[in-house]
Amino acid sequence: MPEEKVIIFDTTLRDGEQSAGAGMTVEDKLQIASQLDRLGVDVIEAGFAAASPGDFEAVQRISKQVRRPIIASLSRANPADVDRAAEALKGAERPRIHVFLSSSDIHLLHQMRKNQEEVLIMAVENVARAKRYTADVEFSPMDASRTGEDFLCRVVEAVINAGATTVNIPDSVGYAIPEQFGALIKALLNRVPNIHKAVVSVHCHNDLGLAVANSLAAVRAGARQVEGCINGLGERAGNAALEEIIMALHTRKDLFSVTTNIDTAQIYPTSRLVSEIFGFPVQYNKAIVGLNAFRHASGIHQDAVLKERVTFEIMDPATVGWRGTSLVLGKLSGRAGLRARLEELGFHPATDELNQIFEAFKALADKKREVTDLDLELLMAEQRRVVDTRMYRLEHVQVRTGSAETPTATVRLACPDGATVTGTSTGNGPVDAVCKAIAKLVGVEPALDEYVVHSVTGGLDSVAQVTIRLNYQGRLYVGRGADTDVIVASGKGYLNALNRLLAAETIANRTAAAS
Repeated sequence: MPEEKVIIFDTTLRDGEQSAGAGMTVEDKLQIASQLDRLGVDVIEAGFAAASPGDFEAVQRISKQVRRPIIASLSRANPADVDRAAEALKGAERPRIHVFLSSSDIHLLHQMRKNQEEVLIMAVENVARAKRYTADVEFSPMDASRTGEDFLCRVVEAVINAGATTVNIPDSVGYAIPEQFGALIKALLNRVPNIHKAVVSVHCHNDLGLAVANSLAAVRAGARQVEGCINGLGERAGNAALEEIIMALHTRKDLFSVTTNIDTAQIYPTSRLVSEIFGFPVQYNKAIVGLNAFRHASGIHQDAVLKERVTFEIMDPATVGWRGTSLVLGKLSGRAGLRARLEELGFHPATDELNQIFEAFKALADKKREVTDLDLELLMAEQRRVVDTRMYRLEHVQVRTGSAETPTATVRLACPDGATVTGTSTGNGPVDAVCKAIAKLVGVEPALDEYVVHSVTGGLDSVAQVTIRLNYQGRLYVGRGADTDVIVASGKGYLNALNRLLAAETIANRTAAAS
């Protein structure tokens, strides 16, 4: 009997972006969507088209440029949202409208202030409306794990009759435990008479740390779509970590007897890209994708692994695209060696891009005796951040500081129009002076919400990676920068956040002018 397939639904670009402190440009979302395509996910929830002009543009552009996966847009159960989602998805090869509406008594009483019959009518009417635009419609009864089973069965049956082809059962507040959640999925499969006409999906949050366990329990119970985010990102404590679900299904086929369309070798590169763009580092001991996930410190473990890997490794690191931190390149390495190593790491630069990357690599190699894989990943991240000619670029930083004088910074920026500008500022430290000088030149002075710096590898010549979050008119914008000089890295990170802020403002202004 052939193995059944589990559909992998990625919502990193929608629910993942709801992580506090996250914020992405449309270009960021396109990069992640393209990598999710390489990973092999079946469905990409590209955004919530009605939520903002930026979300609408992201859904629209991803729909036109990423062709293999199903592209979904979230929609509240109201006609305006459904219509907006349909408009954003017009260019998609395989569009899906994902309608959601609260179903638990807690939500109906305190949030919706409607009764069950009113909610049932809203769900049916808006699923039917979505069905007029596309054959592929998903419905989610929000807070399903705290919804009475009888009413949940009624809702699921009604929306399937209205045209829903996927019914998603969300544990919206991470309240369920695996035994309970698996039993709920079994109950729906047994009690809803038309359930065979739809795919049963689950969307689990991690408030009690059980999102992955609940998702896997649902698969064992018969769910055949799982929703989650790369690195477990998402609202509050996050969503189910897709990389953990995928590798659990892959590693324990003896238990689950299902397959996926995922290219597991793309897991680690996808995790690194999402971490870099979101500005959220992956914890070192994170399952599957953490830097320590396949490292052995105990002498007993090391001895056993050297004799036979499977003694303490249930997965081959290469299966998920993890290659450690091999020191393989230096200042004498050539373009061919650099290209080969980048391709091994999952990067495929064009010839003209490689020339630019090679120059940056040589500059880095002059500062460091050996360039690690992590250094190369940061170098590629820096190239992505400066490739857009519509952005400001940091060309020069000079700082005068000391224990007995006021720190003073001079910076030179390349402007989007091709001109260069130079400015000077003082600050309470060298980093503060650099950031103030940049803000004056750009003409926007947001508040600093968070500043984090860490070294990527060991040694005094390590590349510093800086993450900066700026608060402007109540919205957060994250930026990252990397350099062997922590002050330069800080300037790059600050300017990266400002560029994201300016891009978001441009979209908002363009939309306001059009309306």
